[in-house]
Amino acid sequence: MMDIQTWELLSYVVTTIGLPAAIVVFLYEQKKERDNEEEEVYQLLSDNYQDFLKIALDHSDLSLFSFERTPELTAEQRERMLIIFNMLMSLFERAYLLMYEPKMSAQQRRRWLSWEDYMREWCRRADFRALLPELLDGEDPEFVSYLRTLAAASAR
Repeated sequence: MMDIQTWELLSYVVTTIGLPAAIVVFLYEQKKERDNEEEEVYQLLSDNYQDFLKIALDHSDLSLFSFERTPELTAEQRERMLIIFNMLMSLFERAYLLMYEPKMSAQQRRRWLSWEDYMREWCRRADFRALLPELLDGEDPEFVSYLRTLAAASAR
């Protein structure tokens, strides 16, 4: 049987070694869980972007992937283009709100820069830039500022 001194020694060991170790393990697991959640958000957004690209491809008559302005669209084609660009803007805003932070880890920054690349690519398209004021109406003010900056840089 253990005496009181042995129990006291064991409680000190638990307090000085076990408790800090448990805290470290807990914090590590929390970070892993956050990373997994961020990866899941990134994957869902990427899947949504792939779905968007399929929709854009289904409407090839609009020449959405052309960097030049699409001449002579009918009223129906202009409306479809506006709807498709609104879908894209919604996706970009969602990505911005869910993923962008002023201070990011290296992994977060890597994920975000892939979205910034998509935004820059679309901002280089004349039809998209021409509709940008209308598309940005009512969007998150920080996102609007961010995308306008990208569009201005991409237009050059």
